[in-house]
Amino acid sequence: MTYAFLQHYWCFVVALLAALLVFLMFVQGANTLIFSLGRTADERRLIVNVTGRKWEFTFTTLVTFGGAFFASYPLFYSTSFGGAYWLWMIILFSFVLQAVSYEFQGKMGNLLGVKTFQWLLVLNGILGPLLLGGAVATFFTGSNFIVERENILNPLGDGEGPGVIISRWANGSHGLDALLNLWNVVLGLAIVFLARILGCLYIHKQVDDAAFDAHHRIIRPLMRSTWLFLGLFVAFLVHVLTCEGYAVDPQTGLVYMEPFKYLHNLVDMWPLAAVLLIGIVFVLFGILWSITHKTYKRGFWVVGFGTVVTVTVLLLLTAWNNTAYYPSTADLQSSLTMQNSSSSEFTLRTMFYVSLLIPFVLAYIVYVWQAIDKKELTAEELHNDHAY
Repeated sequence: MTYAFLQHYWCFVVALLAALLVFLMFVQGANTLIFSLGRTADERRLIVNVTGRKWEFTFTTLVTFGGAFFASYPLFYSTSFGGAYWLWMIILFSFVLQAVSYEFQGKMGNLLGVKTFQWLLVLNGILGPLLLGGAVATFFTGSNFIVERENILNPLGDGEGPGVIISRWANGSHGLDALLNLWNVVLGLAIVFLARILGCLYIHKQVDDAAFDAHHRIIRPLMRSTWLFLGLFVAFLVHVLTCEGYAVDPQTGLVYMEPFKYLHNLVDMWPLAAVLLIGIVFVLFGILWSITHKTYKRGFWVVGFGTVVTVTVLLLLTAWNNTAYYPSTADLQSSLTMQNSSSSEFTLRTMFYVSLLIPFVLAYIVYVWQAIDKKELTAEELHNDHAY
């Protein structure tokens, strides 16, 4: 295992975790449908309890994604999470609202009312995917930061401040400027509607037909979300494949702009292009088959698989094949690459052996998931002590 292999390996792991996080956003997507699908208080509570079985998976994956990035690419962690902290704080705050809303909406003495917490779930369902999608889009569009590597040689700083500052944001927005970039917003909205698609399919899969006709209810929001998602995603994909990208000279490490860089990455790494096409086909097939076949309830898994595959490939395009995965619009040479931002070879190698335990963890997750989803949710289950 060479150092280069370990850098590519951990880039893949982080990309896969990010893709799993996007898939698990079905919880947020389903929550945006609480009031449009739920016509009565019991039906709205039914939807909340469907997603309430899974919200911890999303939050845990978000934390794991951040932890993996910190361990494998610490300079990214300090630059993005430390510099763009307003963007990340809003994302985390929206997830805190989600956790509070699930746990307190049904508690005795709730002075705000159930609907207030349900609207907070809707807010998280929009803000979470939108802001996370916008943050991911900066891997293509760039962020406004500066890295001063020479400060590493001065670990004590100037003696007047808190110590050395290696990276800093180049303006006072601290990440909120990402929302001023049209293409960041486009991808963010695409993730919102993708989450709604997955949310519709999960509700259809898990709600017992006796509670309400889930297939009939989800058709309209599913079709509307599909058209909006496809329009936004195709526009973003065409833009990415035709714009200039942030290339890296493998000999000198210098970053420069290369026309059609991400298209070149697909051509150079043609197996990834084939996998990307497979992912897109799975997403489209899962949606269309679910719309046209009322009794088909596996569309959630088909679209979910396609989502994970597609997002993983898109993120790998930003880092593999001599590409700067976190480009700087303030100072091109401050852009982060796998080579200049990763942990030491010893750290990556040690973590590689630890990662061999991942299949056992995944097996446990699959077991728990199946145990939770073994039965469809019925109206009668809303009256037990464990219901939200």
